[in-house]
Amino acid sequence: MVAAAVKRAVLFALLPLLVLSICLQIVAPAPTEEVSRQAADLFTLGRHITVTNSMVAGWLLAVFAVVAVRLAVGRHPSAIPSRGQAAVELLMEKLQDLFRPIVGSRILPHIFPFLLTLFLYLLVTNLSGLIPGVGAIGWGRDGHFLPLLRPPNGDLNGTFALALISFGAWLYFVFRYAGPRAFLQDTFGNKADRQSVPFSIYLFLGSIFLAVGAVDVISILFRVVSLSFRLYGNVFGGENLISRMTGLYGYLMPVPFYFLELLIGIIQALVFTLLTAVYVGLLTGHGEDEEQLGGSACPDPIGKILDDRPGAVGHGPEGLISDEHRQGRALAK
Repeated sequence: MVAAAVKRAVLFALLPLLVLSICLQIVAPAPTEEVSRQAADLFTLGRHITVTNSMVAGWLLAVFAVVAVRLAVGRHPSAIPSRGQAAVELLMEKLQDLFRPIVGSRILPHIFPFLLTLFLYLLVTNLSGLIPGVGAIGWGRDGHFLPLLRPPNGDLNGTFALALISFGAWLYFVFRYAGPRAFLQDTFGNKADRQSVPFSIYLFLGSIFLAVGAVDVISILFRVVSLSFRLYGNVFGGENLISRMTGLYGYLMPVPFYFLELLIGIIQALVFTLLTAVYVGLLTGHGEDEEQLGGSACPDPIGKILDDRPGAVGHGPEGLISDEHRQGRALAK
């Protein structure tokens, strides 16, 4: 029921968006020239800080996302949720189920607020190019059109900043919950078993793993480049596509591409967030499954199941719930 309500809400939100976009094309047609790769400077703060149209759009969209979630949930979340609160809780539940096997149950409560915030911000900014007026309202300067607002992820500086934030979060969560020793062992450590191979081969393999670790460090540093360029290329390409299709025929031609960019925006927000979670989970999730299998082994599975039920008395294989269970198990033995 909740999922159907969310789908209807998305549909009813898209239809007015498309109608408003068509009406806006009649009043203020979008520019047909090529979209600039650089964001336009709006004003300066002090002597060295220049504020661009993509920065202003990012600030406004961040405030919009916070206010929208706040209005959906309400000031005091209720035990019987409203539709807005149910939609937010459904999104959080699905994302938790998605991230739990990646980062592990131990670190999930600590990293989930960051991943949720990152996903929501990316989702809003990726779809901002579909909002009527973004990239279409502005002024001319030196024969070129300069929009007042521009999609933040259509600017390479914005995606590079997001990649740096993702990399900083990776450093924090890995060194905070896995530790430098786990990072060094995973990157440069000798993975061969010392007891099963001769010492000379063990040393030879150690030198190989050391060289592989150096290459791995380079690949870790290049994550910033790959994350930023992947997101920038998709958003900037979509921005150009919508602009060109609008230039061909500004009323109906861009409509199918609006839905295409809607799909791409959602996918890219999910990919960026998933990659951030995967990078963290490669180190923080090490050995969690083995610990669960090794530490929770129970010689009496029936007793373990009974112990986990509400009202169980005691712990371990002999923990029971009631006298009836004790008598039943005695007869079974």
